[in-house]
Amino acid sequence: MRRRPFLLATAVLLLSATGTAGAVVVERVEIVGLDEEMTENVRVSLALVDAIGTDVGWRRFSYMLREAEAQTREALEPFGFYSPTITIEREGAGAGNGGAGASEPVRRDDDGDIGADGREAPGAGAPGASITIRVDPGQPVRVRNADIAIIGEGNDDRYLQQDLANFLPGKGSILNHVDYEASKTRISRRLTERGYFDADFSSRRVEVTRADFAADIDLVWTSGQRYDMGPTTIEQTRQIIRPDILENLIYWNEGEYYHQGRLDRLRTSLTRLDYFGDIDIEAQADQAIVMEDGSKRVPVKVSLSPAKRSIYTAGVSYGTDSGAGIRMGVERRYVNQRGHKALAQLDYAQRRKTLTLQYRVPAFAWRDGWYTISLQGYDEQTSYIDTRRLELIGSRSGQYSPTTNLVASIHALRERWFFEEVDEEGALAPEAYRYATFTYPSIRAEYVNVDDRTFPRSGIGGSLVLRGGLDSLGSNASFVQAHLRASWFMGIGDISRLIVRGEAGYTFTDALVDMPPSLRYYAGGDRSIRGYEWREVGPRVFTEGGEYAAGAKNVLTASVEYERYFLGNWGAAVFVDSGSAFDGRKPEWRTGVGIGARWRSPVGPLKFDIARGLDDPDSPFTIGLSIGAEF
Repeated sequence: MRRRPFLLATAVLLLSATGTAGAVVVERVEIVGLDEEMTENVRVSLALVDAIGTDVGWRRFSYMLREAEAQTREALEPFGFYSPTITIEREGAGAGNGGAGASEPVRRDDDGDIGADGREAPGAGAPGASITIRVDPGQPVRVRNADIAIIGEGNDDRYLQQDLANFLPGKGSILNHVDYEASKTRISRRLTERGYFDADFSSRRVEVTRADFAADIDLVWTSGQRYDMGPTTIEQTRQIIRPDILENLIYWNEGEYYHQGRLDRLRTSLTRLDYFGDIDIEAQADQAIVMEDGSKRVPVKVSLSPAKRSIYTAGVSYGTDSGAGIRMGVERRYVNQRGHKALAQLDYAQRRKTLTLQYRVPAFAWRDGWYTISLQGYDEQTSYIDTRRLELIGSRSGQYSPTTNLVASIHALRERWFFEEVDEEGALAPEAYRYATFTYPSIRAEYVNVDDRTFPRSGIGGSLVLRGGLDSLGSNASFVQAHLRASWFMGIGDISRLIVRGEAGYTFTDALVDMPPSLRYYAGGDRSIRGYEWREVGPRVFTEGGEYAAGAKNVLTASVEYERYFLGNWGAAVFVDSGSAFDGRKPEWRTGVGIGARWRSPVGPLKFDIARGLDDPDSPFTIGLSIGAEF
């Protein structure tokens, strides 16, 4: 066994004698015997992998071979494998007797030296070398004893105790270093979040006994005392909002316990106001105020820089129903120092026009939200319908919880509509406009609990709308409506997701004929049943332009979609949509299927879909294009 260092020294001298300018091209490095995660960690640790495709001098190549086992061994330790069996094989580059394609195991002896001949075949130039590293990870090291604790006030903190109970790796588990560091960091961060600014380690040690395949963890924090909330100061680089307006967002009292979540909620509230371009909230623990009773209070400093006051938008649009059009808008983020906002928006197309005026006032008395008054005018004149409406809405919104937003509103609606109806003999009926006036309250609840609002891979979101009116209180008909939408997202692996959507709406009324188009339900189109045109599914009237879905009392739709991203942010989708808008008890189901292309853009997925309805053999293909965040 002791002759291998001598052989290696002799090989090095021979290499020097035959010319040190010789080189090897590392063609391939294969790692065999490990799972995907461990294989990847070994690959990024190997100098041999970094040298693939390059000319490497013989001395450097020999050094990388000598280090390959140590690098592999070290890369496996984070997974709890401290005693692997490693065999390194080399093909080409003078392996064995120098013949091409020869193979010879390269094994390390007790001194860690390479016993393979490394001489270059005479006149071979820069031969290629393929390296295979075979690994048997062996028996893992498991946690034998785990002494993990917090000394001080933090020992009585139930949230910290939950983190201690969930610490990984637990007793009897494999010593996974990634889990260990993540658990340790989580508790250290939680101590700071909950106001234990003096917390520090009193013991931090992991001992591995290789012979017993066992590890002992000794990890103890000293929490110190918990700090309280101190005075909060809000500074604007240029005052655009009255300080007392912003102070209403501070929902805690000085002297209450400190928690980072309070500051996070304040940041969220300030962000939603959209007054400021830069928001910095700092807990100044180093300037803590010591009270007479020995408690400490942390001052909080809020620094704000104003955002651009006005936002102007402009664009062009085209729809098969609406025709070509333009879109223009202006929003004043802050009209005055009381934080009022104003918005004007015009969508002017050939056959469909919308004008919206809106004024908002901040409301913090109950929940973060707004008092809003808006006026909207709508005009649609196509070959099959002529409708105009004017709607005045007053509302109060409130952020009930991080996932739930509530809006209560009162609507005053005046609407005129007309269908070019054709009688049974094919003649046009006399023109007769219908008018409706409705005054009714509405409640809307929006729930979003997903991992990412732009491109969710996990969670659920949706909305519920309840509204109703009485013919004796400003409405032409009595009615009650309930409308529910929901979307569920599930990631499949790293590059796929499943999306399930549903919609259900129901109208309770005995006077559907008096209900204007804006208070009826429709189905069909890009956001409903793909494979059918917008509003194509449901009860119809006959017009010169063909059949038109005039709206229904009820609607039911469902959709299942599978997306797979195989070229970075580019992917494809397949989907099935089904549903109906109907008046009676039994809907006439319509189903569409299709495929689509997807691009995961910074503002949300761009979707290009081609779909076809299955209920008519002559049904044409439909094309849909949409872009934007899911929520």
